[in-house]
Amino acid sequence: MGEIRIENHFNAQHFIVKQIQSISDKVQNGYAINALSGGVDSSVVTMLGHRALENKLKTYFIDNGLMRQDEPEKIASMFNDLGVKVEIIDAKEKFFNALKGLTDPEEKREAVTQTFYKDVFGKLVRESGAKYLLQGTILTDVDETVAGVKRQHNVFEQLGIDTQKEFGYKILEPLVQLRKDSVRKVGKELGLPEFLYDRPPFPGPALATRVIGEVTPEKVETVRRATSILEHELKDINAFQYLAILHNDRVTGMRGGKRDYGLQIELRCWDSVDARTATPTDLPYQTKDNLAKRITSEVPGVVSVTYNITSKPTSTIEAI
Repeated sequence: MGEIRIENHFNAQHFIVKQIQSISDKVQNGYAINALSGGVDSSVVTMLGHRALENKLKTYFIDNGLMRQDEPEKIASMFNDLGVKVEIIDAKEKFFNALKGLTDPEEKREAVTQTFYKDVFGKLVRESGAKYLLQGTILTDVDETVAGVKRQHNVFEQLGIDTQKEFGYKILEPLVQLRKDSVRKVGKELGLPEFLYDRPPFPGPALATRVIGEVTPEKVETVRRATSILEHELKDINAFQYLAILHNDRVTGMRGGKRDYGLQIELRCWDSVDARTATPTDLPYQTKDNLAKRITSEVPGVVSVTYNITSKPTSTIEAI
C-alpha cells in the first residue's frame, strides 16, 4: 500500500477536501459513529468526520479505565469547544474483566480489540442505527500488523477480516495511507489546537500496552501516575514519543536503611519521524535524575527507574 505523498510534497488541504468528499459519499444519508481517544489520529479523524457529516456523526469517548489522568473529561471538553459534542461511555468494568488473567501481549491486545469493537461499539452501533465507524488507522499500524511485529487493535481489512460480518458495521479509515508526520499536518490544517495535533502518539489499547503481565486497575494507576510525571517533566523536550512501563517482577530496593521489595518503572523516550525506526532520545542526566527521584517518591511502591537505550529495531516503541 503506497503513501499518498512524496516526503515534503504532501498537500494537507487537498487531502482534507478529498477525504471529506469520500466520507460524505460513503455515508450518504445514513449515520456514522466515531471513537475519540484524544490521540493525534483519532482527533484528526473526528474533525474530518465532523466536517463531512456534521449532525450525521455521533462521537463517543470510550472510558476504558486505561487512559491517562483525567483524559476523558479533558478531551471531551476540548472538542466541545470545537463544536463537536462528545459522549463519554463508562466501560471500565468491561475492559478489566476482559483483561483478567491475561499475560501474553497478543492475547491482551486481542481482548482489548474484541471488547472495543464487538462489545462496546457493537452495542452503540445497534442502538444508534449507524452503518459506519470512523477510526484513525494509519499506515504504520498496517505495516506492523501485516509484518507480524505486533497486532494493532485497529487493523482488520488488511488481514482479510470482514468487519460487517464480524461486528455488524463497516469501518472507514481516512488516514490509512498516511504516516504520523502527515497526520499532524492534516490536524494543523483542520484547525486543531497544537496540544492535540502535536502531542506524542498514544496506543489504541492505551496504558494496557504499558503494563507487563496481567493488567489490573492497581497496575494501571501506577503507570498512570508515572506517565503524568513523565509528561510534565518532558513537555518541553522535542521528542517523538515518551512513555512509562511497569515491569511485572518486583525488585529489591531500600528506604530508610531497610529493604523495600518494590516495583520497577522503565522509561522510554524516542526520536523518530514516522515510527518505522526510532532512536532513544539523549536526555540530559539531570532530567533522568529528576524523573527517577520524582517517580520513586511520588508513585507508591516504585523503588527503581530505568531508561531504555535500545533503538527500533531491535526494540519497538511500545513494550507490548
